[in-house]
Amino acid sequence: MEMENISLIKMLEESFRKNWNIPALSNYKDITLHYRDVARRIEKLHIIFGICGLHKGEKVAICSRNQANWGVVFLASLTYGAVPVPILHEFKSGNVHHIVNHSESRILFVGDMIWEDLSKDEMPGLEAIIQITDFSLIYANREKIVETREHLNEMFGKKYPKSFLPENVSYCREESCDDVAMINYTSGTSGFSKGVMIPFRALISNVLFAQEKYPHIGSGSNSVSMLPTAHMYGLMFEFLFEICVGAHVHFLTRVPSPKIIMEAFANIKPDIIISVPLIIEKIYKNKLQPILNKTSMKVLLKLPVIDKKVEEKIRGELVKAFGGKFFEVIIGGAAFNREADEFFHKIGFPYTIGYGMTECAPIISYAPYNEYKLFSCGKAAPRMEIRIDSPDPERVAGEIQVRGANVMLGYFHNPEATAASFTEDGWMKTGDMGILDSDGFLFIKGRCKSMILGPSGQNIYPEEIESMINNMPYVVESLVIEDNGKLVALIYPDIDAAMADGIGSNEVDRKMEENIELVNKDLPNYAKISSVKIMPEEFEKTPKRSIKRYMYNS
Repeated sequence: MEMENISLIKMLEESFRKNWNIPALSNYKDITLHYRDVARRIEKLHIIFGICGLHKGEKVAICSRNQANWGVVFLASLTYGAVPVPILHEFKSGNVHHIVNHSESRILFVGDMIWEDLSKDEMPGLEAIIQITDFSLIYANREKIVETREHLNEMFGKKYPKSFLPENVSYCREESCDDVAMINYTSGTSGFSKGVMIPFRALISNVLFAQEKYPHIGSGSNSVSMLPTAHMYGLMFEFLFEICVGAHVHFLTRVPSPKIIMEAFANIKPDIIISVPLIIEKIYKNKLQPILNKTSMKVLLKLPVIDKKVEEKIRGELVKAFGGKFFEVIIGGAAFNREADEFFHKIGFPYTIGYGMTECAPIISYAPYNEYKLFSCGKAAPRMEIRIDSPDPERVAGEIQVRGANVMLGYFHNPEATAASFTEDGWMKTGDMGILDSDGFLFIKGRCKSMILGPSGQNIYPEEIESMINNMPYVVESLVIEDNGKLVALIYPDIDAAMADGIGSNEVDRKMEENIELVNKDLPNYAKISSVKIMPEEFEKTPKRSIKRYMYNS
C-alpha cells in the first residue's frame, strides 16, 4: 500500500507550522482561530490530558454542535495519542450516556445545552467533564485536575517560557496504519448505534483522495462546515482534509436552514461544497421549480436555441448563489431526487454524487462532475474495490461489497456485528443493493433491508418509488411500505403550499390520490401503489436526515 510511509499526525504538524499565521477555524459571524491559536489550545489540552492520567489509546468523547473548539478537541485528542469519539449532538441523552460508557471514554467534552439533559452519575467511568465553549470544568474526580485547570495558563507559560513557536509543534505519537484512530457511532436507520473503529489508514486514504481530486485547495482556501462534524462525511471533507492542507473552515454553528447556508456561501465564497441531497433539493424545489413550472418558461425550454440560453442563465444564477468560486458541489449521504438530478445534469451545473458510509470513513465511490453519469454515484475511489453479489452485476442488482484502505477494523466490543459485516473472503457488506455498469459506474437501488419482494419474486426498491412521489405537487416526503402483500404510500403533505394555492386541507387527500394515480402510470403492475395514508407530521429521522424506516414498517 502506497500509504505505508504517510503519517496523519505528521501531516497535521506540518500544516500547523506552515500555516501558522493564517485563519484555521471560525464560528461564522463570530470568533476566528488562526493555526497558531489552534496549536496553542491543543498544547493546553495536552497538559490537562496528562493530569487526567489519559493514556495512549484511551477515549475522549465529544458531544456538541459544530464550532471551532469542536475542531480543537478532536485534533488535540488525535495528536495526544487518544482516540476521539464524536457523538452526534442530536442524540437523546440515554444514547449519549450509552455511547460514553460503551466506548469507555475517560473525558467528555460537552456543549452547554446538551449538558442540561445529561447526568454524570450515568457515566461513572469519566475522569472529567469539560464545557467545550470555554473549556471550564463541569466535573473532575480529582482535586489535581481542578488545580491544573485554574493554573493552566501559568503551567503553559512555564513549559514555554520564551513563547510558543512553530518549531514547538511536535507530536511524539507514531501511529501505525491499522491503529484505531477514532470511533464513530453510526446514526443508524435500524435503531441501534454501533461504534465503528476507524483506522489511521482509512483517515489517511480519505485525506489523500481529497488532495488528489482537489489539488487547488490549500493554504487560504475556504470551506463551510454545515454537516455535523460528528458525522464522518462532514468530519472528513469539511474539516479534517481542510486542516491537513491549510484551508480555513467556517462552522455554521446553528442548525443550517437553506437561507443561512446561501447567505454564508455568498459571504465566504467556498472553494469546495459538500452537501446532503436535502439542502440541494430544497433549493431546487423552492427557488427553481416555481420558475420552471411557469407556462412561458415551459414554452421557452422547448425551443432548441432559446433553451440553451435559458439553461445557461439558470446555471449562472445557481453558480453565483453558491458563491461562484467552487470547483464542484459534492452530494452524498442519501439518495438524490431523480428530477433534480436530471435538471442539474441538463443545465451543466458542476455537481457530482458520491457514495460512502461511516464504515469507510466515508468514501467508497466518486467521479468528478465532468465525468459523472446521470443517476450513478461514480466509480470506486482510489485504494478501494467494489463488487456486486449478483450472477449478473450489470443487470441484476445485488449487495454492494467493498474492500480496500478505507474499510473499518470492525465494531467496538461487538464481534458478532463485525463478523456479520464481512464475507468469508474478506469483503465488507454495505447492506446496499446496486449494479455496476461496464464502465465501472455504480448505481444504487436501495437498502437490502428495505427491499420488498413482489408477488412473483420481483425486487421492488421503495426508494425509487418514493423519489417519484416526492416530485409530485404538495408532497414534502414519503415512505413506501408493504402491508399484507400490497404497497402503501405514507405521505407527509405540504399543507402550507396547498393552502397558499387555495387548496383546503380536506382537498389535500384527493390531490395525493391524484398524485399516486400519475405515479402508478409509470410503474410496472407488481410495483403499483394500492393506497395512500396521510401522515400528520414529518417522519422521524436520524441526525443524517434519513427516515427511520424501521419505525414505520409495521
